[in-house]
Amino acid sequence: MRAFVAIDPDEDACDALEAVQTGLPSARRTPRDNLHLTLLFLGDQPQHLLHALDDDLTAIRAQPFTIVLQGLGVMGDHALHAQAVLSPQLDALHTAVARAARAAGIVPERRRFRPHVTLARLRDPDDPRLAPWLTRQAGFAARMRVTGFSLFRSDLRPDGARHTELAHYPLG
Repeated sequence: MRAFVAIDPDEDACDALEAVQTGLPSARRTPRDNLHLTLLFLGDQPQHLLHALDDDLTAIRAQPFTIVLQGLGVMGDHALHAQAVLSPQLDALHTAVARAARAAGIVPERRRFRPHVTLARLRDPDDPRLAPWLTRQAGFAARMRVTGFSLFRSDLRPDGARHTELAHYPLG
């Protein structure tokens, strides 16, 4: 099963993220229900390892905190995202989730943690309307209150991924 661990934005952050998507040219916007900040992508994993991971994620202890979203960026040629400021609390949660994955027998991808919320997949990154749109959004900023995180299943479909929450882990 394709899975990942992520933080769902709170309602205020979702409102801000949806608002910044308005008018985005030549893109498939991420639906509100799919907006998330990935702590760790797990890839395809067998069910028994996800059950073991669930036990380890349940043991993570952290206090609620706030993430600052500031600025927009493009990863590769096609993923438009809101950038998150890497705070000590966010870094500690990411590290704890990665440690839990390894303890469960999951080998996470070795890539630098770049916290973000994907807003859209660009259909044409060379669309001349994109640069002016990005310029108009240069001051984007929002706050996201983190009171928990979740384990998600991701099913790829022709119209985009569908994410299903498998378990939620409250902070505090």
